Amino acid sequence: MDLINLSDADNSVRMHVLGRRGPGVLPVHDLLDAEIIVESSFIRGCLNVCFYLSDLEEWSLALDALSVGQNVEWLDSGNGPAIRIELPSDDCDVPVVFIEDASGSNTSATIPIVLDDGWIEEQREHLRGVVRTWPSEVLKMSPGAYEWRR
Repeated sequence: MDLINLSDADNSVRMHVLGRRGPGVLPVHDLLDAEIIVESSFIRGCLNVCFYLSDLEEWSLALDALSVGQNVEWLDSGNGPAIRIELPSDDCDVPVVFIEDASGSNTSATIPIVLDDGWIEEQREHLRGVVRTWPSEVLKMSPGAYEWRR
């Protein structure tokens, strides 16, 4: 299931969620495995990532920021890949998606994408689908202490 799906006739950036990293195992039950898939006429690539369901709240806030014209960065925790979306500006007339994996492969991709009206709401629908499919089921009680939600 896609969490992010940004595409036009030539370029696309997708984050495809594969599922839980360790179903039934505290605390990694709420850790999702995913892959970022970049495709254009010039490059194609796939980057494996994982993130906690709690990171989805930050993605929701990023979508809110995009809806009011702000650029965003998501998943940049300093030890993994980051996704940055910059909206049209004086320098560029279409949104640009940056994928950076500074701590892993030390590579990056810059993908301009012509997005249709309503693209932010489409991303919100993807987010709702992921949350419905993999709801958060683990509570962090204190550092290193977890329990199942009731």
